[in-house]
Amino acid sequence: MRVPNRAKRNALGVAVLVGVGLLGGRMVLMSADAGRVVTAEVRAPEFPAPAVWLNTDKPLTMAELRGQVILLDFWTYCCINCMHVLPDLAYLEDKYRDEPFVVIGVHTGKFDQERDARHIRQAILRHNIRHPVVVDSDYEVWSAYGVEAWPTLVLVDPSGYVVGKISGEGHRADLDAAVGKLLNQHRRGGTLGQPLRFRPERASFESGMLEFPGKVRVDAARGRLFISDTNHHRVLVTDLTGKVQHVIGAGTAGLKHGSFAEAQFHQPQGLEVSEDGHTLYVADTENHAVRTVDLQAQTVKTLAGTGAQSYDFRADGPGRKTPLSSPWDLARVGRQLYIAMAGTHQIWVLDLDSGHVRVFAGTGREACIDGPNRSAAFAQPSGLATDGKVLYVADSEVSSIRVVDLDDRGQTRTLAGSGGLFDFGLRDGRGRSARFQHPLGVTLAGDRLFVADTFNNAIRAIDVHTGEVSTWLGPADPQPSPGEGASPTGETGSGMGAAFCLVEPGGLSFSPPSPDTPAGTLYIADTNHHRVLAVDVKTRVPRPAFGTSR
Repeated sequence: MRVPNRAKRNALGVAVLVGVGLLGGRMVLMSADAGRVVTAEVRAPEFPAPAVWLNTDKPLTMAELRGQVILLDFWTYCCINCMHVLPDLAYLEDKYRDEPFVVIGVHTGKFDQERDARHIRQAILRHNIRHPVVVDSDYEVWSAYGVEAWPTLVLVDPSGYVVGKISGEGHRADLDAAVGKLLNQHRRGGTLGQPLRFRPERASFESGMLEFPGKVRVDAARGRLFISDTNHHRVLVTDLTGKVQHVIGAGTAGLKHGSFAEAQFHQPQGLEVSEDGHTLYVADTENHAVRTVDLQAQTVKTLAGTGAQSYDFRADGPGRKTPLSSPWDLARVGRQLYIAMAGTHQIWVLDLDSGHVRVFAGTGREACIDGPNRSAAFAQPSGLATDGKVLYVADSEVSSIRVVDLDDRGQTRTLAGSGGLFDFGLRDGRGRSARFQHPLGVTLAGDRLFVADTFNNAIRAIDVHTGEVSTWLGPADPQPSPGEGASPTGETGSGMGAAFCLVEPGGLSFSPPSPDTPAGTLYIADTNHHRVLAVDVKTRVPRPAFGTSR
């Protein structure tokens, strides 16, 4: 989450907060002399012991890491800005792979769900993180280092001194220069150790048919189900019995046009279908792009985005020449494609005839502010649904459901939820009195809006006229059936009976009533169970639609 710009620059080219610093000491960063980095007066605080460590086969200490250039990444896995930092960390890890350089994630969770090591482990796998992560759910490391915002990066030299601290995203070049200078300086001084290797969580993870599916879209008229197989970097098309019709994408991360077998995506999320059913639109989240899939010619191309991340809160231009920022979901009204632009905390719109893309709602400020669409504020919008007159938005970081009029002079208002960045929970009720926890998905079923209340491991329902919220499915029954091992947090369990549970469901899609299901069917991307479920809306009985729980 962004913080005010109170930074100065030190000799490393890294913005730091100066003044009364860590543990009551003074963090003084002096000027460089002939390219030499002068270290700070503050020793890097030691990690607490005991502490839970992930992505490593043993706990780490600052004492044992002496001789390494250390970059601490203070993050929380819900945060889009933290996600944007991860490619920079991967770049540095690749560049300095054979050097004594170590990235350590300090996971200090914002939401209750994020303070459980089991869920943090899933996030490490979902984001393909390779470096060790210490679980800091009590904010001990955060406090010791004087951190104030997510993400914050702290640089520690091989002698164990803090030499720089920076908040926010977009600092790859500065960090790269700083790490390189420290390595050169300490190489000359003979104070570098040997490169270290760690055992990642992925070494014990077995992938299956799906890996962290983010979104799902049913095309009931044509008997099809579209699934964002997010961590396999592809989209699957199945029939409603689960038989695979098409695999779209090579299954490796990249941004490439071509046939279904050749094309590449990078962690795709939201899906939308054209009116004639011939085209699928894909929010290609990590590529910062919207892709278009010709389902007849079986080809993929880019409709909007350049592959680079946007920092423009006033975008207005040709789609293929305009950078996007983590598009997370899509909703179509006629020839207008609306985009939940999670990275800039806005709603954008793409004209499918002209290819023009522009901001539709939101200033880019991360907050919950109602009012005229262009003056309103969102906080990481991640799910969209529409009745053709308004958009319903899962506004994840303020744990609320927003409504956006589709008139250019329309208004944005809060339908349900607190509207607060740190006011969340699980509470039924009307409007602002209800509580959600980081919802990511919405779908409309008549006068009822279903919500994937992701960090509550539940599906909620809202009366769109009254704003009345009820818990429709989940959280998990705390009493597992024999051998199923379900838990109140929904951590395990593949059963469909009393032990049925969800784990961080990310996407929903409603299929209208049919002779077999007179109330309709709700499809759920049960993300951390690596499966899609189909739930009869009348009986609320779920069944596997695709994938298997692991």
